[in-house]
Amino acid sequence: MRIITGKYKGRNLALVPGRSTRPTTAFNREVIFSVHQDYEAKRVLDLFAGTGSLGLEALSRGAAWVDFVEVAPAALATILANITLLDSGDSCHLWRKRVDAYLKTCDDTYDIVFLDPPYLKNLVNPTLSAILERNLLNPGGLIVVEHSPRELLDASLNDRIIKQKGSKSSAFTWLA
Repeated sequence: MRIITGKYKGRNLALVPGRSTRPTTAFNREVIFSVHQDYEAKRVLDLFAGTGSLGLEALSRGAAWVDFVEVAPAALATILANITLLDSGDSCHLWRKRVDAYLKTCDDTYDIVFLDPPYLKNLVNPTLSAILERNLLNPGGLIVVEHSPRELLDASLNDRIIKQKGSKSSAFTWLA
């Protein structure tokens, strides 16, 4: 897995060993980052961070800060290795917490939130609700969700959806 563009362009990232984590493929990252391209000086939250590839791609594209949230030990070690590999530790923080626990206590706000939970675990809608209820999104901010095409967003979010794309294996929703 490589960083697509920016200051870390072409740099390889470590993958989480085993099959416990579904990494966002290069194709899927291209889909995500082709829709929204302005990351300059943005504060980013990468939930269910896995390898950290989404947040690290945002840093590569000029984001000022990324908070990574992950609980799985193998994924935590991988994110830390990738942060070290890119020497980007001064621009991010890795939180070892469950996403729901992090969101309950988070006092920060973000310009961009990446949400890529394990598929079909009923995590998308509760996580989106927590982000919106706690007002963690800055004005003009964006939430990018990668989810299973079989996992539908709650109808109460329809007025916040600005774009949707999908394939047989992944769906992408952008909310404001």
